[in-house]
Amino acid sequence: QVQLVESGGGLVQTGDSLRLSCAASGVTFSTRAMGWFRQAPGKERESVAFISFSGDTTNYASAVRGRCTISRDNAKNTVYLQMNSLKPEDTAVYYCAAGADRVYYSTRMQDYNYWGQGTQVTVSS
Repeated sequence: QVQLVESGGGLVQTGDSLRLSCAASGVTFSTRAMGWFRQAPGKERESVAFISFSGDTTNYASAVRGRCTISRDNAKNTVYLQMNSLKPEDTAVYYCAAGADRVYYSTRMQDYNYWGQGTQVTVSS
């Protein structure tokens, strides 16, 4: 059974930092691209960041570029999202997702097959 479990969300103030984690089980983690997405109330889910299965290729949405860093530890089956200089507009439920097996990298949401339940990030002004 595939499980992706996000953690690290919370209530923070503008300018603070958070590190989200996503632990994967039941899936061959090291051969799958991983992505972080978010969904704010009343809005569609949007992409945040992507990382290739080897970790050497990353991509960021323009809204978070320069403030966020995606990384992974294949030995721990975990992907991370370091978020700095948080803004109220970053408030959303953050989801991690795993891509198809042996697909090196993708920035397309539809290429991500497995999803976590999400972790809430709330940034107060």
